[in-house]
Amino acid sequence: MRVEFGDGLVGELRVPEGDGALAALVFTGPFTGVRQQVTGLYAERLAGHGFATLAFDHRNWGESAGEPRCHEDPQGKLRDLRQAVSFLRSRPEVDRDRIGAVGICLGAGYALKFAAFDPRVRAFAGIAGAYNNPYTMRSGMDYQAVLGDFASVLEQQDLGGPVEYLPAVAAPGSGDVAMPGEEPYAYYGTARGASATWRNEVTRASIRELITVDNMMGADFLSPKPALIVHGVVDAYCSPEGAEEAYRRLDQPKRLLWLDAKQHVDLYDREPYVTQAVEATADFMRENLGNPS
Repeated sequence: MRVEFGDGLVGELRVPEGDGALAALVFTGPFTGVRQQVTGLYAERLAGHGFATLAFDHRNWGESAGEPRCHEDPQGKLRDLRQAVSFLRSRPEVDRDRIGAVGICLGAGYALKFAAFDPRVRAFAGIAGAYNNPYTMRSGMDYQAVLGDFASVLEQQDLGGPVEYLPAVAAPGSGDVAMPGEEPYAYYGTARGASATWRNEVTRASIRELITVDNMMGADFLSPKPALIVHGVVDAYCSPEGAEEAYRRLDQPKRLLWLDAKQHVDLYDREPYVTQAVEATADFMRENLGNPS
């Protein structure tokens, strides 16, 4: 069912048939993603395993409110997740003490950081995760020069200038783009990722947010909550090394599952990878969210 909550957020609440209050999962997903894409697929599949699930559009994206449109807001996304959990805990179909957070791609980092600091969340799962931190992001670039470029963009906006946008994806070789390369275009630029509410644009300033946010720190604070990390053995966009670092920095209890995927977007919608990730997440959450209170 379509639901509205929080600061103008719009989502899809799925509640399987059954007796009693259900364990619930809140989802956050890829950069630029909307709920009809990756998070919606995983939410639907995990609802089939008996969980109440909430996939929603973050502020500034999809059908949710927020300005500027198509802008990455790290602190806003954490507030969105907080409001999503508050909404789930208010629902009679949900056991308010059995809630887990599931993140895919960029959402894995947000879900990790959120779960680490919100005691209402009892377990975390990250799938094909991007666990951004500035220490890694600054390697291979003139970091201060790049920050200077973004400061100029934001200064113009602060003084009343227009918000600068660039395409989210484009065919390889098409110029300046937020997510360059064949894989992002193969998903978002084709029928695979088609959605009436997804727009092929993103604020230029969003890239600054991606290279300055520290979501990896959540791994240092999550314990004693359990963590599951599912990742492809080859991933050119969310590195296996990043997944390994997150796993290494986590304390027990933790679990790491490698899938024989060769592309990052394989875990967005390709089989057998989605089924493998869904089944691992369902087993993990069933084990760690416990029985109804």
